[in-house]
Amino acid sequence: MKPTENKTKAKWFSQRLHREVTMARWGSFGQPVLLFPTAGGDCEEIERFLMIKALAPLIDGGKIKVYSCDSVAGQAMVTQEGSPGHRQWVLNQFHQYIRHELVPAVRKDCGVDNIELFSAGASIGAFHAAAVVCRFPDVFSKAIAMSGTFDIRRFMSADQFGDDFWVSSPLHFVPTLSGPHLEKLRSRYVLMPSGEGKAEDINESWAMARVLGKAGIPNRVDSWGKETPHDWMTWRDMLPRYLSQLVG
Repeated sequence: MKPTENKTKAKWFSQRLHREVTMARWGSFGQPVLLFPTAGGDCEEIERFLMIKALAPLIDGGKIKVYSCDSVAGQAMVTQEGSPGHRQWVLNQFHQYIRHELVPAVRKDCGVDNIELFSAGASIGAFHAAAVVCRFPDVFSKAIAMSGTFDIRRFMSADQFGDDFWVSSPLHFVPTLSGPHLEKLRSRYVLMPSGEGKAEDINESWAMARVLGKAGIPNRVDSWGKETPHDWMTWRDMLPRYLSQLVG
């Protein structure tokens, strides 16, 4: 059996999110990569859109193990679940679930208590990929945030934003960081590739880069040009290339 065929799923009730959550994993060995879905996708979205097939050489070569989860916060935004304050609470709790529930599950699966993860994702998934590195640099070492949508206030349909939002949005909380958290984050890396074609807005990535750069956090924006659209075909080209560079 090829490692790409070694797929597992796990479900549990999240005390933080107050609902059932699902995590999927592909591969047997290698660097763990948490790949966030887009918008309101589930943990198997990346398989349906052929990203696992695109990553097969890295997975089957034992370079990476890929994990994915349901986009609970994205689903709340897409369906306009509850009040704006509730959706902001879900966003913060989603990140807490990642750090305190999903990461321990990944580390148990890898058999290494302190293994560091890469994060990756596209669009809203890119927001989460960058956010977890910035919020939890003790756990996540690198992010590949493709075609990022980094200012998500417009998806909240809110007139007011509370602490749950501000502590979850790296555009807004990174300038407030100091001390050991910031020092650790300065040893991490956020890569932001983006096209400039249909439905793309590379200015979102540049805005994020300015915030990170001002704080001394290593980052890079890569433009894929005006012919490159905001679409899975783009991300299937991007992610294997950058992961190959990062894992050697």
